[in-house]
Amino acid sequence: MALDSVTKEIMASAEAQVARIQKEQAKEIQAINAQADAQIAEMKATQDKRVAEAKETLARQERSSADLESKKLVLSKKKEILAEAFESALAKLEAMPADKKLAYYKAMVASAKNIIPEPKAIISEKENFSAADLGVSSVEKSPSITAGLLLQSEDGKFEVDMQYRVLLQNIWDSNLKQLSDILFG
Repeated sequence: MALDSVTKEIMASAEAQVARIQKEQAKEIQAINAQADAQIAEMKATQDKRVAEAKETLARQERSSADLESKKLVLSKKKEILAEAFESALAKLEAMPADKKLAYYKAMVASAKNIIPEPKAIISEKENFSAADLGVSSVEKSPSITAGLLLQSEDGKFEVDMQYRVLLQNIWDSNLKQLSDILFG
């Protein structure tokens, strides 16, 4: 019996120790879990903040990209409208009646005579003006000229380009800002 009581005492002591160890382990596990949960929450908060910042950055970039694309489309359309206006103005000049063209050509020759006293005129193959009509020394025709005049000295050293395309382009270039303001506000 004494052995039974010693065995019971050892068993009771062992069970008490096991219970105490299990209680300590449960507290340790609970502390570890609490620490892990805190770290997970901290990591999640950090990641959520990074994701929110990345979303905002992406949204800003997307807006900027959309604004830039929109501006490019508007600019492209404006350029297209300006090019159409230029071509339309040039077409009207080229389609002008012969009597008006002759009056303009005479004025061009008169203003060029300050530079070239006796110019020869190079005109479009479509035009039928004589040297006497224009007030020049001679007239040549060229397929490269569509409308307007190219005035040259007899020796070819001096040249005044008064083709409508060239004149219109010079006026256009020097007034592009004003044209843009008029057309697009």
